[in-house]
Amino acid sequence: MPRVALVTLGCARNDVDSEELAGRLEAHGFELVAEPADADAVLVNTCGFIEAAKKDSVDTLLAAADLKAAGGPRAVVAVGCLAERYGAELADALPEADAVLGFDDYADIAGRLADVLTGVPHVAHAPRDRRSLLPITPVERATREVPLPGHLQGAWRKRLDAGPVAPLKLASGCDRRCAFCAIPSFRGAFVSRPPEDLLAEARWLADQGVRELVLVSENSTSYGKDLGDLRALEGLLPRLAEVPGVARVRVSYLQPAELRPSLLETIATTSGVAPYFDLSFQHASAPLLRRMRRFGSAETFLDLIGRVRELAPEAGIRSNVIVGFPGETEADLAVLESFLVEARLDAVGVFGYSDEEGTEAAGYPDKVDPAEVAVRVSRFTDLVEELTSQRAEERVGTVVEVLLEDAPEGRAAHQGPEVDGTTVVEDLVDGSAGHVVRARVRACLGVDLLARAEVPAP
Repeated sequence: MPRVALVTLGCARNDVDSEELAGRLEAHGFELVAEPADADAVLVNTCGFIEAAKKDSVDTLLAAADLKAAGGPRAVVAVGCLAERYGAELADALPEADAVLGFDDYADIAGRLADVLTGVPHVAHAPRDRRSLLPITPVERATREVPLPGHLQGAWRKRLDAGPVAPLKLASGCDRRCAFCAIPSFRGAFVSRPPEDLLAEARWLADQGVRELVLVSENSTSYGKDLGDLRALEGLLPRLAEVPGVARVRVSYLQPAELRPSLLETIATTSGVAPYFDLSFQHASAPLLRRMRRFGSAETFLDLIGRVRELAPEAGIRSNVIVGFPGETEADLAVLESFLVEARLDAVGVFGYSDEEGTEAAGYPDKVDPAEVAVRVSRFTDLVEELTSQRAEERVGTVVEVLLEDAPEGRAAHQGPEVDGTTVVEDLVDGSAGHVVRARVRACLGVDLLARAEVPAP
C-alpha cells in the first residue's frame, strides 16, 4: 500500500477538504501516515488567500521537496487554493513539486496520485474563474455537476484529528464582490450543502467522538438561498444541536449585512448552539467600506452588537479588520478606533492591506505605503490587545461552560477554536477531553481565562 501524508495549511475549510481527500485515498488503497518523512507521497493542501499564506504554502512545499531529495517521499504534490488559483503557473515556478492538482482532480485523487508515483506526467490546469461554472441565479445551481471540495460528493471523510472539535462544511464559494478578496474567483459561486447531508455527517462525527461542531463556509449567512429557503440555517441549527453526543454547535463566518433578525435570535437563544457571532466587519468607516464594496457603518455595526447582547449578554463576538486599504485616511482610522473602543469585542484580527491579483482594489489609486500599512497594523494590534483584555476582565466572576480539549485547558462558548483564546479550569473532577465543565472565571491573562470548576448541586 503506498503511504501518503497530508499537510494542511490555511483555514478550517481546508481541514474538511483534506479529510475528504484522506477518505478518498484510503478507500482506494492508500495508507495514511502522519509524518511526511514516512510517506511515499506528500500532499500539501495549500492556502492562496493573502501573500503571507501563499509564502507559507510555497515554503512548506519546498520543505517537503528537501525531504524527498534526502531520500524521503518519492513525490510532492500541491493541492488546495494556491494550486487551484495558479495551476500551470505554479507548476512552472515550482518544479520541485511533482504535480499541481486542482479541485477538478479531487474526485479521482487516488488515480492522480498513483499516476504521479508511477511517473505518468501530469499537466497542470489553466486557472479559470470558477464563478463562471455555475448559473448566476442561485436556485439554478443544483442542476450543475461541478466539483465542490468538502461537499463529499460520492465520498466520506477520514478524520485526521482525533480531538473533540471538528469543522462541518456548510457551503462552498461566495457571491459577494468585496474589492480586496480573490477567494470567489477560485472557490466559485456560493453553493449550500443539503441539510440531510449535513445532519448525516454530523451524526457520523458524533460517533467519532466529536462534541463540538463548527460550521464553516465562506459566508454562512447565505446558507439556503440556493435551496429556495433563506431561513434554512434557522431550521438546521436546532436539528444539529439535537444530534446525540453533540454538546455544542458553533457558526462561523457571518456577514453583518446579511444577518437576519431571525438568524440572530436562533444563534443567541437556541439550546446547544453557542451564542457566538463571528462577524466580518473589516472596517467601520462608511465611505471606506463602500470602496471595499461592502455595507455598513460604525452606527449600524454597534446597533447589531447591541441587539446581540440584548438577547445574549454574555455572547462572544469576534471580527477582523483591514487597515491600510487604498484611500484610507486618518479620519477613517479615527472612526475605526472609536468603534472598536465602543464595541467591546472578544477577539479581533488585524490585517494589513496588500494587493491581490485579479481584485478590483489592486487597480485602485491612493495606495498606502507598505511601511505605513505596517505602522497601522502595529497601532491597531496594540489597541485590540488592550481592548480584548479589558473585555476578558469583564468576564471575571461569571460562570462559563468549558468544553475540555486538552485538560485542564478548553474553550468557553464565547471562544472559537484556535483564534479566540482558551480557558484553563482548576479543580477538575472529570478532565477527559470532550467533557463540558461549568466553571467560574477568577482571572484572565489577555483573552485567556482562568476558572475554577463548580460542582453541581446535588
